[in-house]
Amino acid sequence: MFYCTLTKPGLRQAGALALCAVCLCGAVTAAVHFSGETVTAGAAADPGIETTQDIGTYFTGYGFETDLATAAVDKVKIPKKWDDSFAAFNQVIQESDLDLSGYKGKTVEKWTLLCPQLSTGDQDTYCVLLVYKAKAIGAYLLQKPSGEVTGLVTAAKAGADAAASQTPEKTAQPDGDAPAEQTQAAAEEPIEYPTE
Repeated sequence: MFYCTLTKPGLRQAGALALCAVCLCGAVTAAVHFSGETVTAGAAADPGIETTQDIGTYFTGYGFETDLATAAVDKVKIPKKWDDSFAAFNQVIQESDLDLSGYKGKTVEKWTLLCPQLSTGDQDTYCVLLVYKAKAIGAYLLQKPSGEVTGLVTAAKAGADAAASQTPEKTAQPDGDAPAEQTQAAAEEPIEYPTE
């Protein structure tokens, strides 16, 4: 049979030992939980926006090259009550499968990067990404100084259409030779036939 007699100092030591054991178990549990050994499917699909490079990669996915050296960040607040113009702005955001309606009243990061391929001498185009807790919640293109806002899908499609209209078309020669390159403008010129 085992007897244990605890005095006040012995009781304090036993309590301190129990407290240390609980803290140690909690630390081990936290280390296992946050070790990153297992990744959930949701985390693998959405890695998050944590660096300027992540923002550049986001816009590259839509076909826009950005100048990372021009990156600027501001804090903006999504209004709680929307008027018609902000509702229309949210429709532009929704083109990219994002939606601001769940973030009413929240303060978010507004990242702005220059898009050199869409900028002209008189007007610069910026890629804008709204981020809340490392998650992209809104994206659009902003033209300055006009302030015009365009959705990413609309702008990407317009860029693809413009690029397609500038590529040379292949047309067959009448004598059966290999295709010759002609621009679309040259192909649309009227053909003059000799008169007798």
